[in-house]
Amino acid sequence: MSEPISVLVVDDSALMRNLVTRMIDSTPGLKVADKAMNGIFALQKIPRCNPDVIVLDIEMPEMNGIEFLKERNRLGIDIPVVILSSVARRGAQVTMEALSLGASDFITKPSGSVSSDIHTVAGELGRLLLAYGSQYQRIKGKEPPRYHFEAPERMFDRPETRLEPKLPLQPAPKPTPTRTPGSTEIIAIGISTGGPNALREVFSKLDPHLRQPIVVVQHMPPGFTEEFASSLDRICPLDVKEAAEGDLLKPGRILIAPGDYHITVEKRALAGVVHINQDPPENGHRPSADVLFRSVAAQYGNRAMAVIMTGMGKDGARELGAVYREGGITLGQDEASSIVYGMPKVAWELGHVSEQVSLSAMANRISALAAEQR
Repeated sequence: MSEPISVLVVDDSALMRNLVTRMIDSTPGLKVADKAMNGIFALQKIPRCNPDVIVLDIEMPEMNGIEFLKERNRLGIDIPVVILSSVARRGAQVTMEALSLGASDFITKPSGSVSSDIHTVAGELGRLLLAYGSQYQRIKGKEPPRYHFEAPERMFDRPETRLEPKLPLQPAPKPTPTRTPGSTEIIAIGISTGGPNALREVFSKLDPHLRQPIVVVQHMPPGFTEEFASSLDRICPLDVKEAAEGDLLKPGRILIAPGDYHITVEKRALAGVVHINQDPPENGHRPSADVLFRSVAAQYGNRAMAVIMTGMGKDGARELGAVYREGGITLGQDEASSIVYGMPKVAWELGHVSEQVSLSAMANRISALAAEQR
């Protein structure tokens, strides 16, 4: 018998605690375990309320979010933490510090109880809490709610919107590649929920001699990707930066799509370049992994490697098939290691993934295949 995912809400603002509580109460499959006004009270309440996931503010008196995460690590508490972040530049820096200390993910705060972004924030928060809370329940031997989110942006103004049971997709026959893989000249990665820490693990283990450029679509709001790229650059043996219009695709360089911008590639005689644009979202996302994969398939054909990793929904699953049909290498993260087995699951069931790889093995597999096909 499954049980709701219990959430501890930690924020010094009574308004924000109540607002987040309303969001949680409006999401089937979630319940509020308790509330705390700072990190000290949160640590006292954890043994009593035994939450499956924690929503954590950063700026709080007595013990702030960063101090809480450090103490959580010292005490060996493994409950996942979702950060409530401000959109200011300082907020982005502190948010990335929180991720480096073991926070699972983050969401930007709504600007108030009647703000225009309340529906979007409510839906995204619900998705994150269900994802990380479900994973934690599975680790603890519990059976999490068997649901996925539908129309989350309408959860506040359409009470009939509810979580629906998952329905398995029927596997499709694999498409036939038009040619065999050639020498890999570019690597493209599409990733979403669970991505920040997954990319930290993969990038920290990449072969420092890897010569192919890497282009990444990580679903992330604007204002955070520059600092996210900088945080990855500190732990990765390769150079990591937020992509800008016209950036060169250089050996040993990783480019992260800016928040709210699609990214495409153009192959040129001397060196490829990237382009960014604000064309309409695809699959509800900008940047979209489908946009990147389609561009990579068109420009590099069988000389590309495309990787689809943890994430909710189906972004990237369709156009991963374009790389596969061209004869490129396609990898998908496996179910066991995915925070949300959504994007890679759809890609696998469409027949677009040539090989499934666990998160712990992903860096080595990318590096090995790139070296073989160089």
